[in-house]
This record gives sequence, structure tokens and C-alpha cells, in this order.
Amino acid sequence: MLQHRAEIQTLLQAVKRIAVIGIKAGPDEDAYRVPRYLQAAGYEILPVSPRLGRVLGLDCAPRLADLSRSPELVNLFRASANIPAHTDEILSLPERPRAVWMQLGIRCDASAARLEAAGIAVVQDRCIMLDHRRWLAV
Repeated sequence: MLQHRAEIQTLLQAVKRIAVIGIKAGPDEDAYRVPRYLQAAGYEILPVSPRLGRVLGLDCAPRLADLSRSPELVNLFRASANIPAHTDEILSLPERPRAVWMQLGIRCDASAARLEAAGIAVVQDRCIMLDHRRWLAV
């Protein structure tokens, strides 16, 4: 599991395409503000939501498997209880992401272990926007 500053900086510098599962359309929601920040920071955002048609000027895919491009990182804005099902979905992808990031307050150690065993780096219970601002923003 990635926890140290250097590991997280390296990951955030290496990836360019981030799928956001559980993205929201409300500007007051973290699941909207964080991907909007990442988009402004130069990342390609791939929104995933079965409830939204468009967000951040982008078409949403209902499921991760429906994306037209493979994400390098999957950012999860879903309750911890939903993480095992998303882990199954991630592990079934033909092209797996380099990493999975569970936002602040989201943790599932069993899923993290499965992902890491498959060679996918994991970050749990951290805000990707805060870490990016702290360590990479210019």
C-alpha cells in the first residue's frame, strides 16, 4: 500500500488518465470538486456513474468496463461496503490500472490485498486532491 510522500508523488506524476467512480454533479460535493481540480491540473478524467449522463463537460460511462479508454488510476468515491464489488470489476478489466485510490474515509483492507496481489498499487483513506496540492501543485 502506498503511504509515503515519495511513492504518492511518483504515482501522481506517472498517471495521466483517472477514472472516477461515484463522480457527482453537485459543485458542493467532494466527488465533483476533486475530479474538477484534477482535470484543471491536467489529468484526463474518465467519469463513471450509472446515474449521470455528463459531468465536467464529459460523457459518463455507466460502468468501468464501458469506458472507451483504459484508466491508469481508478479513484473511488464509494462507501467502503461497495469496494469489494468495484475490486471485482477492476480485476476483470482486460487492461488493469496501475493504481486504485480510495478517497478519504474509504478503506477496505481485503480489497486492497486482492488488488496488490494482482500488481495494482493501492492508496486508502487519503484525498488525492489534498495530496496533489500539498506535494505537486506549482
